Amino acid sequence: GKDAEYDAWLIQIGNKDQFSSGFVEVNPNSKIPAMVDKSAGDLKVFESGSILLYLAEKFDSFLPKDPATRVQAMNWLFFNIGSAPYVGNFGHFYHYAHQKQRYPINRFTMETKRQLDVLNKHLEKNEYLAGDEYSIADIANFPWHGSLVLGKSYADSDVFLNVREEYPHVIRWAKSIAERPAVKRGNIVNRTSGPLEERLRERHDASDFETKTEDKLQQQSTSEEGSRKRAKTS
Repeated sequence: GKDAEYDAWLIQIGNKDQFSSGFVEVNPNSKIPAMVDKSAGDLKVFESGSILLYLAEKFDSFLPKDPATRVQAMNWLFFNIGSAPYVGNFGHFYHYAHQKQRYPINRFTMETKRQLDVLNKHLEKNEYLAGDEYSIADIANFPWHGSLVLGKSYADSDVFLNVREEYPHVIRWAKSIAERPAVKRGNIVNRTSGPLEERLRERHDASDFETKTEDKLQQQSTSEEGSRKRAKTS
């Protein structure tokens, strides 16, 4: 990979930020993520697959050079584009919906398990989705199926889906990706919940990972408050 500077602005979908005029100018479909490439004349790029492919080609990274391997990476990238909404619907009806309904839970549970089975069989014979090479296909699928089997999505859904017994190869793949330094950094960007040290509300400089996580900001605030109090009593 190659280092690239970027600004990661927080879009709070609960507050309907995605429907603001500024965001709609970038993505008329009002969905996150979306990107503006300032180095390319404010070029607007939206949809996860499009963003990943654009960045892979721009920085010549995470896209296999071998034509056959590249096709495999693209196959699994587009697998994610087609499959992720079903995982999202599973999460909605299983975890978020106020009224639990058996039919949609069963429907999307079976489809999610089918997708995990497809991945499990493939990853039994391959280290990564495109073979031996980590690619944008893995980057696209990890936040959905990877987080799911690691128990990072939708409360206890990993237990409900019986992932430990049924999808060991997906778990192996997900654990290996979760340990990558860039993935660890990316996982905390724009987070507003969870452990304080894993919350970086916005990212505007590489140093923000060391100085602007929520735990560091609270420490700074406490230190500044202590300094003000000492100044008043001196």
